[in-house]
Amino acid sequence: MRQAVAVIFAAAFACGPPAAQDPSSALHEYARALQETRGDDAYRMLSDEARRGVSLEAFRRMVKDDPEAVRELGRALARPTAPPLVTATVTGPDGQELQLVLENGRWKVDLAAVDFYVQDTPRHAAQGFVRALERKRYDMILRYVPEGHKDGVTVEKLKAAWEGDEKSETEQVLAALKQALPRATIEETGDRAAMPYGAGTLQLLREHGSWKIESFR
Repeated sequence: MRQAVAVIFAAAFACGPPAAQDPSSALHEYARALQETRGDDAYRMLSDEARRGVSLEAFRRMVKDDPEAVRELGRALARPTAPPLVTATVTGPDGQELQLVLENGRWKVDLAAVDFYVQDTPRHAAQGFVRALERKRYDMILRYVPEGHKDGVTVEKLKAAWEGDEKSETEQVLAALKQALPRATIEETGDRAAMPYGAGTLQLLREHGSWKIESFR
């Protein structure tokens, strides 16, 4: 039953409230529906994406099989620890994502639009890494090297590696990464993430809150 409650909990963060409804009200209504075990009402508040992941019949069964656990979940959701943060993502044709945050009724541009090499998510790290390679910003590429791989790595050595005898191969890697990024599915597990591209896989590692490139061949 724990898995079923986890599904219901995850769906709470994919609720699709009407345009005139604020996030706090939407979460409160969803929580109340769970507390009262009104499965159909709770299901109607889910986004299209959430409903694609679980059918109405399956949702009803989860509520019916362990109503007390569902009620407890509803009570927990009714006591959020912080105000809901509303965000939006706009993706360009090259796969570049622009994050926006709703603040005081106005959409504001997030950090990723200011820091072209932000490393807060695996996708942003991959985009920044590709951008640094395109611009031959080897000083920035150093930011993406994990601590365990940094020994002896310098800007000069990176430049020699990418512009030397292996230049044609590295250009193919860069082209494949650029082509894959717009539609790439990045699998994230704890402090590791992987993004397939071409014939390879980009492996990422999170260190001290920043995502690094562990390998890409």
